[in-house]
Amino acid sequence: MRTSRGWWSLAGVVVGMLGLAASYLTAALLHVRESPVVAVAEGITALTPGAIAEWAIQNLGTQDKSALVLGMLVVLVVIFGVLGAVARRTWWIAVLGYVVLAVIGAWAVLAKPGSTGTEMVPVLVGLVVWLGGFALCAQALRRWEVVEASDDLAHDPAHTRRGFFLLTGGLAVAAAVAGALGRVAGSARGQAEASRRLLRLERVTPPVLPAAARVEVPGVAPWQTAADDFYLIDTAFIKPTIEPVEWELRIHGMVDREITLTYDQLVAREITEDWITLNCVSNEVGGDLIGNAWWSGVRLAGILAEAGPQEGADAVLQTSDDGWTCGTPLAALTDDRNAMLAVAMNGDPLPIEHGFPVRTIVPGLYGYVSACKWVVDMEVTRFDDIDAYWTQKGWAELGPVKIASRIDVPAQGSSVEAGTVVVAGSAWYQHTGIEAVEVSLDGGPWTRATLGEVPSADTWVQWRAEVEADAGDHLVRVRAVGRNGETQTGVTAGVLPDGATGWHGVSFQAT
Repeated sequence: MRTSRGWWSLAGVVVGMLGLAASYLTAALLHVRESPVVAVAEGITALTPGAIAEWAIQNLGTQDKSALVLGMLVVLVVIFGVLGAVARRTWWIAVLGYVVLAVIGAWAVLAKPGSTGTEMVPVLVGLVVWLGGFALCAQALRRWEVVEASDDLAHDPAHTRRGFFLLTGGLAVAAAVAGALGRVAGSARGQAEASRRLLRLERVTPPVLPAAARVEVPGVAPWQTAADDFYLIDTAFIKPTIEPVEWELRIHGMVDREITLTYDQLVAREITEDWITLNCVSNEVGGDLIGNAWWSGVRLAGILAEAGPQEGADAVLQTSDDGWTCGTPLAALTDDRNAMLAVAMNGDPLPIEHGFPVRTIVPGLYGYVSACKWVVDMEVTRFDDIDAYWTQKGWAELGPVKIASRIDVPAQGSSVEAGTVVVAGSAWYQHTGIEAVEVSLDGGPWTRATLGEVPSADTWVQWRAEVEADAGDHLVRVRAVGRNGETQTGVTAGVLPDGATGWHGVSFQAT
C-alpha cells in the first residue's frame, strides 16, 4: 500500500465532521431542539456524578457546557481519525465504528422526555453521510494506491492524488456550509426573541426600588440584580425556545382535577408581584451565585387548590421543556409564601435564559428543588415515588435556603486607609428574614451593622458597619442573625448535600 495512513485519517476526520454538520443542519430544518451531539452532551451531564458536576460548576462556571462540547468534539476528531486509519486495512471496523456512534446518538435523543421519533432523522442522515462519504474517499485512496503501484504510464499518479485532495477539500467545504446553514435554519431563538420583544403584559408593573434598601456604599452588589447580571445555572446546552402560543402547563398526578393551562389562560389570572432573592445551592461562602429581582406571575397556591391535591401527596415533580426535573415540597407551593409561575423579571417578559415564557419561583428554597425554567409539567406526587435530577446526584431532597452573609467591601486583598474602615455587604435568609448582621475584626468582639430596609423576608438585605483598623494586615468576618433567632454558624461545610455554611472572611491591609 503506497498511500500514507495519514491520508486515510484525514479522510476519516473530514467525513466525520461532514456527518456531524449534516445531522446538525437536519435537526435545524426539522426544528429539533437538540442535534445528536447536544443530546449526547446532555446525556453525559445527566450521568455525571454529583461531585464532578459540582467541580465543573465551581471551576468552569457558565463555561462548563462549552468545555464539555469542545471536549466531545476533540474526542470525536480523534475517533474519526482512528476509524479512517483502521479502514486502510479493515474497512468493516470503520463501518462498525460509525454505526456505534450513531447508536449512541440515537440513544441520547430517544432518552429525552417527549421524544417523538422525529429526533432520529438527524441521526440517520449523519450515519448515511458517514458511510457514503467515507466510501467515496476510500475509493479515491484505493485508486491512488493502484496507480502508484502500476507501471502503466497512461495513468498519472499526480492526477490521482489531485482527485483525492479535491474530493476531501470539497467535503470539508460542504461540512462548513452545512454547519453555517444549520445556524441560519435554527432560527427558533430569533423567532422566540421577536415574540418576547412584541409581548405586552398589561398588568405587569416596572420595579420601584425601596427607598432605604441600599446602604449606598460603593462596591456593594446592587440590591436589584439586572437580568443580564443574574447568575445562570441550568443543564440545557441549547436553551428551549418556546413561543407563548405554544406553551402549555399540565398539572396532574395525585389531584382531583387535572388542569392544563395555556399562556393566555395563565396571564389572564390575577398577577402577583414581589421582590424575591434566588440563590444556588452551589453558592460557596462569599460566592456570587445569587441575585434579587422583581418577579411577576401567578400564585401557584390558587392553581393547585383548583386541582385539589389528594391526601398523602407531599411533593410536586416539576419538568422543564428540556427534560430537567426537580422535586418541590407541596407545602412550599401552597403556603403563604409567594410561590409563583413567573412570566416577567424586572418588569419585562422573562429572558430566554431565565425561562421564557414561564418559570417557577419559590422563595426560601434553593433553585435545584424549586426553580424550574421553561416549566411544562407538574405532577403532584410523593417524594418516596420520585427521583429528581439533582437529588439523584447526591443533593438533599428538600433544599431550604440557609442563612448566609457576604462581605463586598473591602475587597479581598485590598489596601485601605488606617482608622475607621467601612465594611459592607449583603445577608439573606429567604422566607425567614434577617434580624441583624454582625462583623468581627481579627477575632475580636462582634459589632452590629446597620441594615437596609427591605419590603419582605424574601429578599436579601444590604448592611454597613464600621471598624477601627490600625496599620497592618487584618481579617474581618461577618455573620447574620435570622428573625427566628438563629445565628449563622461558623462551622465550615461544602455545598454538598444541602448548601455551604461558614462565616465569610476578607483579608485587607490598612496603611
